[in-house]
Amino acid sequence: MATEPTEQAEPTDRRDIVQPTSVPARREVTPLELFFDLVYVFAIGQLSHQLLAHPTWTGAAQTLVLYLAVYAAWAYTTWAVTLVPAEDPRTRRMLLTVMLLGLFMNAAIPRAFGDAGWVFVATFLLIHLGRTVWLLGVGLDARDQEHWRRVLVWFAAAAPFWLTGAVTDGGARLLWWSAATLIELAGTWTAHPLPGRRLDSRQVGFAGGHLLERGRLFMIVAFGETIMTTGTALTSAPYAPMTLLTSGVALAGTVALFWLFFSRSEHIVRHYERTEDPIRAGRSGVYSLMVSVAGMIAAAAGDERVIAHPAHHAGLTTNLLLFAGPALFLGAQTWHGRTLFDDLPGARLTALSALVLGCAVTTKAPAYLAALIAAAIVVALAAFEERRSPGEAAAKPVASGPGP
Repeated sequence: MATEPTEQAEPTDRRDIVQPTSVPARREVTPLELFFDLVYVFAIGQLSHQLLAHPTWTGAAQTLVLYLAVYAAWAYTTWAVTLVPAEDPRTRRMLLTVMLLGLFMNAAIPRAFGDAGWVFVATFLLIHLGRTVWLLGVGLDARDQEHWRRVLVWFAAAAPFWLTGAVTDGGARLLWWSAATLIELAGTWTAHPLPGRRLDSRQVGFAGGHLLERGRLFMIVAFGETIMTTGTALTSAPYAPMTLLTSGVALAGTVALFWLFFSRSEHIVRHYERTEDPIRAGRSGVYSLMVSVAGMIAAAAGDERVIAHPAHHAGLTTNLLLFAGPALFLGAQTWHGRTLFDDLPGARLTALSALVLGCAVTTKAPAYLAALIAAAIVVALAAFEERRSPGEAAAKPVASGPGP
């Protein structure tokens, strides 16, 4: 993913320095980009059902590996459209191609660790490698070309692990695909380094505002998929008072998470518009979005389990979904705010502590009670922040980081 950390080291060869491409901070998100998102929102439902069907540590690890691959396909493609706008006919063709491949990839999720492993991997690699090769052929400036060549090297290094996993079975597939995922995550986190290649990310033109808006709109449709999951569980359960209670609790928790995500978003938008290093802000946003959506998947799976069996003991599995899902969501948003501003809200830290404590003390309680407590924590936090003005937290100074 072209998510560069802040880099202050000079290029090893100063002849490579070029002026950054002029890229607007904000531009409208096109209908095609929203249409493209629908294929990946479909994947959120698939992943929730995958987690529900395999509520074990192994099942959770499988779901995580599949989720990281799906998210990478969406995020790298979204990043590409910040470099070559969707209005460009070449970009429209690329998006439609990735959308078609993504449909097959996401449809293979439930059987990715069965007989459809090759479908998942083949479509994923076609998206990942093909889009990167496409970017290298659309006339990016010298600095972006250099970065995407390094990205391609890292993707190619992970590809043999994906392919080997596709032709193995059982636990071996999970090991191979986990190794591939770790390689890609390491490349992303370190900005895809190769020996002797260093840049200053603040000199690179980048539509950070557009990436932020894409992330916000993706979250809206992701929340929509979460509500659909609750609605589907409701239609499958008997219409009894307990079903109505647990469905209402699930919806209240989702609405509270929605509010917590968007309540301070305009403050973040202003930071993206003013920052001298939008790539640094974009990198933070991409990671926080990745963890936030993972938290939503877990919470949606927990809500579905509670609606189906409200009177059963919650147990460790259900509690981890109910409490760890919102904790991941809040933790990611808190970290994102901390990387951008000198601001660490004490209320969010208190809520995170309450979620950990609630998870620990309600494992033997009825599932509906555990769900009620988890939802009450996030609703209370949302109500508190509604009354608290976010103010104008100061942007953090740009910190130095590793060069790519």
